[in-house]
Amino acid sequence: MPPKINNSVTWQQAEILMQPAFIRVVDNIRKQLDVSSWTGTYHDVLIWPASTTDETKATVTQLLQDMETATPEQADEIRETLSRLPMPHPGYHLRLQRQEQQITIDLWELCYQVCFINYSPDIFNADFSEIDTSLIDEMGEVDWQHLETKTKDLVVQVFANLPE
Repeated sequence: MPPKINNSVTWQQAEILMQPAFIRVVDNIRKQLDVSSWTGTYHDVLIWPASTTDETKATVTQLLQDMETATPEQADEIRETLSRLPMPHPGYHLRLQRQEQQITIDLWELCYQVCFINYSPDIFNADFSEIDTSLIDEMGEVDWQHLETKTKDLVVQVFANLPE
């Protein structure tokens, strides 16, 4: 679940950090895979709101496909219908595999853990998320060394917690 952001400053800080964090997460995963018995493949996925039924998912998927060949009038009707339905957001997963074992890791969740203080994907928290401002230097730019250290530590921990 993406972190909740309640002000424009936090939003701007997240925009500064998320892409560099993603790049560092992927690079540190590559380094871990180089020395691991696990193999990894990356997959684009759709992340649906938790309460979305399979029927609604199928309806939205069909409407999105119909949009590709719709006339302008039909497209307007489809957009109107879609505006009342839950929409997925894109996700990016790493599928780790070793023999018969398979683990899926949400890369955006890892990025949230890097960029936000005490972020946990397992806990639904009504509070708003707070950026880890130690990742931003006094000039308002990414502190690359601190970002690398925090990201490396997190990815090493993920691999250390994989099943034996």
